[in-house]
Amino acid sequence: MGHLAAAGAVLVALVVLEAPLAADAEVSGVFQEMVKSECHFINGTDRMRFVKRFIYNREQYTHFDSDVGVFVGDTPYGEKVARYWNSNPEWMEYRRAAVDRHCQHNYELSTWFLVSRRVPPSVSISLVPSSSQPGPGRLLCSVMDFYPAEIQVRWFQGQQELSGHVMTTDIIPNGDWTYQLLVLLEIPSQHGVTFTCQVEHVSLEHPLSRHWEMPPDAAHSKMLTGIGGFVLGFIFLALGLGFYL
Repeated sequence: MGHLAAAGAVLVALVVLEAPLAADAEVSGVFQEMVKSECHFINGTDRMRFVKRFIYNREQYTHFDSDVGVFVGDTPYGEKVARYWNSNPEWMEYRRAAVDRHCQHNYELSTWFLVSRRVPPSVSISLVPSSSQPGPGRLLCSVMDFYPAEIQVRWFQGQQELSGHVMTTDIIPNGDWTYQLLVLLEIPSQHGVTFTCQVEHVSLEHPLSRHWEMPPDAAHSKMLTGIGGFVLGFIFLALGLGFYL
């Protein structure tokens, strides 16, 4: 069963002025009225649902649902508006026909783009050093520019899936009909270990994997650097003490 929601919004800003319109008039408040229309499709057009929401200052005060067939008030004021609109037979007949007029029509126009469209993700791994914790830090798997939004990202160490110490952002829309997702993994201070970020998406025939391996000499180099710094400091201390004496 597939589910597709297409939403359109009309935004109107009403400005109330303290004095008659003038070049130097000050704005006392900005108020927002929003009307949002939604079409929900289940099994293509086998079952369609039309919802129209009326929102004032981010609060929905009334809405129409084609499954209900009438306006329903969500606030005391919205209940008055709903009763007024429901009392008009011609208006209600027009509103009930919107499920075919809007949803059926829009599905035929957009199904090739919204339903059949597939954009594969690009995947990369980067090291994010941690200044507050010992060890190499964290690995960031960046999954970018994919469509549709449904996706699965998993971390592996060798053949073992890692479910703990994993942080995932919400799926973020890019604004161009693609999405991105970031998945962070805390890694232990163990060199020579391979980590894999595996991505599964409807646009991919097979899971897409990216590998990252901690350089084998990373921990050893840090240790040698620390020892070398200590020895060099001790030598300068001994030379200084010798010159002093």
